[in-house]
Amino acid sequence: MESYIGPLPNQRARLDELIQKARTFVASAKSPATLKAYRNDWRDFETWCRVHNLPALPSTPEIIALYISDRASTHAVGTITRRLTSITKAHQAAGHKESPASTHQFVVGETLKGIRRALGTRQNGKAPLLSEDIRRIVASSPDRLLGLRDTALVLMGFAGAFRRSELAQILVSDLSFSKDGVVIDLRVSKTDQEGAGRKVGIPLVKNSSTCPVCALNAWLDAAKIAEGPVFRRVDRNGYPSLRGLHKDSIGKILKRAAARAGMDVDPLGGHSLRAGCVTQAAMNGVREFVIMKQTGHKTVTTLRRYIRSGEIFRENAAAGLGI
Repeated sequence: MESYIGPLPNQRARLDELIQKARTFVASAKSPATLKAYRNDWRDFETWCRVHNLPALPSTPEIIALYISDRASTHAVGTITRRLTSITKAHQAAGHKESPASTHQFVVGETLKGIRRALGTRQNGKAPLLSEDIRRIVASSPDRLLGLRDTALVLMGFAGAFRRSELAQILVSDLSFSKDGVVIDLRVSKTDQEGAGRKVGIPLVKNSSTCPVCALNAWLDAAKIAEGPVFRRVDRNGYPSLRGLHKDSIGKILKRAAARAGMDVDPLGGHSLRAGCVTQAAMNGVREFVIMKQTGHKTVTTLRRYIRSGEIFRENAAAGLGI
């Protein structure tokens, strides 16, 4: 009987290479932000278990129910739901097929239902910036390079309904200009982790002080940007950085721009541009499927979460009561 001597050295090297490649693909299955959230969620659960002298891995459905009941007093329902997913992922990674954090576990599922009924599932999004707000911000932008950057950022973010991360990653090579406007090739986004990409068109608005395409060209020309990231930091001496903006800085830039216009900045954030585009378009009677082409939303249900209170009064039954 012949004995198995294992793979030859060159085969072993090839196998090690394939193993490393597989690990890389597994790590790429989720975005860095998602993986970071999973780690932070697991760390919180592990700490809670340690404080209460309870096992974290493997845990039990009863312990999970106690944990989410405790966190319900300080965390939103969406955060608690994500915590359950993170705990499930940790158990799966450790080789446990049955997750104690699954909502299929009776005590966990019923506890989560109770939390949802008690707290509700409403998401408090950032206040939208509507067209009039955008005009105020643009009119208050300083007449220097920083102002050109802020104007282009605000107008493009609003017209394109872009997320912060999408604005931050736009490269000059992603822009295709024509007589009709500009098309931005979004290579990847929050809901497109596999990188299928989509194209977003921004029309040219002639003879307008708030034309997004004109503002974009003015910024690129003044900053002498011909390649690399489109939106960049401008230093105190008025010089643009070589590196692109971090997505987390876009909300701060927007708040500073709004403050210059004398607006209340507390309810605003980077998402106010995207929410504003959807809300204003809905108020103006743009059909939902047309808005979804611009935003990249996959479902009408998700889209409607972005439509803030202004749209409620566009078609309102109470308006026709004659009172």
